Amino acid sequence: MADKYLLRVTAGSSYDTTTHQTVQVNKPTPTHISTAICDAKISVRIQNYRGLPRKSPTTSAYFSHALHLHDQYSIAFTLLPHKSFPGSALVFGNSFDRPIRDRLPPGTSTALRIVKWAIDPGLDGDLYSDTPHLYGNALSSVNILRVGEKVKDGKDLPEPVGEEKALEEGGDGEGEEWRKSKDVPETGDARKKHFLTKGKTEEWEWEEGRVYECDFFNPYLDFNSFSLKLPGFSLSVLPYLGGTDYLRYVLKIKDTDEVLFVVVFSLLHKEDVEKEEAELKKGGEDTKVTSQESQGARHEGEKDFEPEADDLD
Repeated sequence: MADKYLLRVTAGSSYDTTTHQTVQVNKPTPTHISTAICDAKISVRIQNYRGLPRKSPTTSAYFSHALHLHDQYSIAFTLLPHKSFPGSALVFGNSFDRPIRDRLPPGTSTALRIVKWAIDPGLDGDLYSDTPHLYGNALSSVNILRVGEKVKDGKDLPEPVGEEKALEEGGDGEGEEWRKSKDVPETGDARKKHFLTKGKTEEWEWEEGRVYECDFFNPYLDFNSFSLKLPGFSLSVLPYLGGTDYLRYVLKIKDTDEVLFVVVFSLLHKEDVEKEEAELKKGGEDTKVTSQESQGARHEGEKDFEPEADDLD
């Protein structure tokens, strides 16, 4: 059934996908988003990718790294805030525009309990509400967090770490000292646990003008089949899909709902995509023909037509 679908990944500064850019999955070219709130550069990697744009790499050297041999996807980003906000404010997770409770497969509640127990105890939300959502504090949700130095503007924002090298927890330059001054543990797991402790997120500040590098990944979600494979439990969503379906990741300020960026994974019917591509191709050919006709296209050696008297009868 999965072979009937294609995946498309887009990213932007709002929930409106018509304003989004197409993400170049498994390629070293990041998607740059610039707003009044922040500058961000985003890279998405998906194992065994089958989707758009056509001829996208099916994998990335990222998944050959010892730290990511079992991971299925990664959303890596560098972030440069243009204003400071407390650690408790920034959340990362999923949301939907419409109710999805009627399309959630049996076992969803069990899957969520496993996710909160084994993966991210800080997750909070309700997938059965009229506004389905599932968010966790960014400090305890991202797998890797690296603190960089201060820069002048978005032009100095580094790109996410390349394909051959995995981003590591820690800091760079005075950013490392700044992190230590906040008494943040050195490893990713310890840092996530640290920020699950009540009051710890308030001790952190996402500083204006400072670069942060993050990577969010796991081996549990297979985007090509839209299935969740947890320890001792597997859940396929494909049989319950209809029309265009998506999973949306959002980095936002919790209290004000100000969006820093949105990444959308859309699952499209392959037949619909092929039909659209055919129509676009045909439209391009028709435009070419019309253009030639309007320019009086002629064969080599052909003279301008001059009507004879008989032609005017």
